[in-house]
Amino acid sequence: MKVVIDTNVLVAALRSRCGASFKLVSVLPSDEFSITISVPLVLEYEDALKRLELSAITEQDIGDFLDFLCRIGHHQEIFYLWRPFLTDPSDDHVLEVAVAAGCDAIVTYNKRDFRGIERFGLRVLDPREFLSEIGAIK
Repeated sequence: MKVVIDTNVLVAALRSRCGASFKLVSVLPSDEFSITISVPLVLEYEDALKRLELSAITEQDIGDFLDFLCRIGHHQEIFYLWRPFLTDPSDDHVLEVAVAAGCDAIVTYNKRDFRGIERFGLRVLDPREFLSEIGAIK
């Protein structure tokens, strides 16, 4: 299974060691699924994570985490833009990388922002639903 992880999932994972987001990040890399990334998506990850005010996580930690995601993620170039498609234009690049890579799903907490993506053969799952689907939680 190929997925794109939305930024809000990574933010939630770094904010708390409890919950599905942290569990999702902790099973990376996985034989059950692969993540797909793009340059715009990684830049968004970096911007959002560096804006977090977490005393236990340094900028170096965030840089190391992003380097890890870049090492394990499938890098997808985007040659066709689907904009505007989503109600929140800042999410269009997430859809574009998922479509370009032929992903199965987008994992996000903002499911309503991705309404209509089934037209592209994509599903939208929250982290708990995704983990349940791959058998990582019951």
